[in-house]
Amino acid sequence: MSTQQKSFSSNLGAIMAAVGSAVGLGNIWRFPYTCGKYGGGAFLIVYLGFVFFLGAVLMMSEFIIGRRAQHTPVKAFQALRPDRKGWGLIGLLGIVTSFFILSQYLVLSGWTTGYVWEAITGSLASLGTSAAPISDYFTQFSTDSWKPALFLAIFSVLVLLVILGGVQKGIENVSKVLMPVLVVLILVLCVRSLTLPGAYKGVEYLFSPDFSKLTGEGILAALGQSLFSLSVGMGVMIVYGSYIPVNDNIFKTAMWITVCDTLIAVLAGLAIFPAVFSCGFDPAGGPGLVFCVLPNVFNSMGSAGIVFSTIFFLLLMVAALTSAISLLEALTATISEHLGTCRVVGAVLFFILSTLFGVIFSLSMGPLSHVKLAGLTLFDSVDRLNSIYLPPLCALGTVVFLGWVMPEHDVHDEFTNHGVLSGRFYGMFRFLARYVVPVALLVVFVSGILM
Repeated sequence: MSTQQKSFSSNLGAIMAAVGSAVGLGNIWRFPYTCGKYGGGAFLIVYLGFVFFLGAVLMMSEFIIGRRAQHTPVKAFQALRPDRKGWGLIGLLGIVTSFFILSQYLVLSGWTTGYVWEAITGSLASLGTSAAPISDYFTQFSTDSWKPALFLAIFSVLVLLVILGGVQKGIENVSKVLMPVLVVLILVLCVRSLTLPGAYKGVEYLFSPDFSKLTGEGILAALGQSLFSLSVGMGVMIVYGSYIPVNDNIFKTAMWITVCDTLIAVLAGLAIFPAVFSCGFDPAGGPGLVFCVLPNVFNSMGSAGIVFSTIFFLLLMVAALTSAISLLEALTATISEHLGTCRVVGAVLFFILSTLFGVIFSLSMGPLSHVKLAGLTLFDSVDRLNSIYLPPLCALGTVVFLGWVMPEHDVHDEFTNHGVLSGRFYGMFRFLARYVVPVALLVVFVSGILM
């Protein structure tokens, strides 16, 4: 490993940083509306099965590869099987995936940062409780020629500042602060939401399964959400795996991260659904649930609406920040290792590139909307790339490498901490990694292409 790379100072630091990477817009923005679209509790049950038996296995696979190799993705695959040089392309695919996801993520994060400001200044509250003005406001905001780009740049600078602080002083310390803040914010929203009149309908919707509403498309969505939520299939966890101390239990670390990530997703549902039902709105509001429906919900709360609107979008911004940090770190560590440059050079380089691409994707919603790729705007094109093609393909290559190419002795050695741990779950992990997870990823990948 490059001498510029370090490790987390403790198991807690590793868990906080990895939870920060996993917990993002996928938990608070995407999970609630996807859950609402496919029947609430039925979707939740299927999602929990996928996240613990597939997503967690993928996370452990990436941790094992990263810690064993002590390299960033491209060199990690090459180091573990130097006689199979072609596998380094999987690592390269992970880095490319990280870059495109970060560039798109900055667009959504820019919107979130902008809405924090709009909530604080009362601009959202001034729109009242009619659906049309709020929807029109989001359309005007997202298609504006400069506002989204400005807030995107502000958010991007925040991410850069954390990365420049390094692994321990930057990523680890910031994660130890931001994750508790995120939990406090979401708990405050849950308390308020659950005390609204008629809130029990939202709780019932989230936890009462109705499998008649769960379609095949919904099952695939649950599978895709389990991968998206845990930040696997993009090389990030390989980089973080290389930072995990050698005496940490990878199985327990992955389980803690999975539990925390899932808990926050469920808490997001408890913060959103009771309020949505209480105010009489559609729980299956789609991607616009956060930016169009929820401002309406908050405005229905009277004078307290401004406070809770600000808290919610600040929560969303914090979640976005912790995930964006991990994506930029993966890119920074990789370029630093390959070119032998200092972290500052790598961080600034990818900060500039991802911000530039993010601005272009943002402008494709407005001034550049006439630029099309296969009939899609640039933003929609990269969204399709990031949701259907790159992460599942990268995850598939990773788990196939661990299950069928990487020496089993190395896998077992990392899983048991060189024989110190009993490794009683190793057999199940090995079976899932070799057979179940690859098949599931193939189904997601092929289905995504055919849909």
